[in-house]
Amino acid sequence: MQGKRSPARRPTMKDIARRAGVSESAVSFALNDRPGVSEVTRDRVRRVAEQLGWRPSTAARALSGEGAATVGLVVARPAATLGVDSFFLQLISGVQEVLAERQLGLLLQVVEDVDAECAAYRRWWAEHRVDGVLVVDPRTDDPRPALLEELGLPAVVTGGVPDPERPPRPGLSTVWADDAGAMASVVGHLHALGHRRIVHIAGLPGLAHTERRIRTLRAEAERRGLSGVRSVTTDYSDAEGAAVTRRVLRSASPPTALVYDNDVMAVAGVAAAASLGFAVPADVSVVAWEDSALCRMVHPWLTALSRDTVSFGRTAARELLGLLDDGPSATVQVPLPSLIERESTGVVRASG
Repeated sequence: MQGKRSPARRPTMKDIARRAGVSESAVSFALNDRPGVSEVTRDRVRRVAEQLGWRPSTAARALSGEGAATVGLVVARPAATLGVDSFFLQLISGVQEVLAERQLGLLLQVVEDVDAECAAYRRWWAEHRVDGVLVVDPRTDDPRPALLEELGLPAVVTGGVPDPERPPRPGLSTVWADDAGAMASVVGHLHALGHRRIVHIAGLPGLAHTERRIRTLRAEAERRGLSGVRSVTTDYSDAEGAAVTRRVLRSASPPTALVYDNDVMAVAGVAAAASLGFAVPADVSVVAWEDSALCRMVHPWLTALSRDTVSFGRTAARELLGLLDDGPSATVQVPLPSLIERESTGVVRASG
């Protein structure tokens, strides 16, 4: 049998000391930018370290109190829904771009609920696993900000709206998008096309952005005198998106427009509508919240809200690095998502 292959040996400070002709303590002083060696020695040690491909041990850095060189991200959503969710893939891409500039790692964990997420934060803090965390999916009654403040773990909340009644928490920044403004633009577009019966097929209940979208839809309907407008929550999956679509279209007074909280549900909804004999947009108009390639792979192409989610991730990561560099907490608003009008929305039929 073929023998087990031994892993490549990593260069150590002892190797650097031997090659540079100095003591191990001198190497430590030079690589950690501490006094105790001359600039000539510091430069020589750093050159040798680069030649050998040496990198600091994250475990050693944690034990010395210098940090883990890692940022954490916990997602408390059904794991089955994440594989097809373009938002998280793009968000993580943007985060990773910024972390790579500082040679920082990203520790990702998927859990069932917020309690498990809080447990993960406590464990990471106790084990010195991460230097800070990115928090997604803010809740209406959210225990995480207080916990992170108690732990002293720097964090950036993505998607939260700052509370004007409360001063910013130290070590906690917020990057947010105007979901209310985005929903108002969708309702305005559909209202201008003559739609009066609109159903919002929303995401998970209890999420702050889901509740903001529902409240805005209700307020816009009241302002415009629309009585046939409502929201139905789901788990963001294509299966639930299709099931809710079939249910509302089979009702006695079916909607003339459907607004979906992500692209996956919108595409599934178009297929479900077609299976019931509803044509898009002749019988029912469709709007997707997240624009993606999926929205341009279905016929007709979907009207969708578009935002630069990769840039959203970059912004969140930069704000977290600012906190790790002892910068102040900040609140950053990203640009309002823009409505891209395509073939899936049209003027309502006179009989609708």
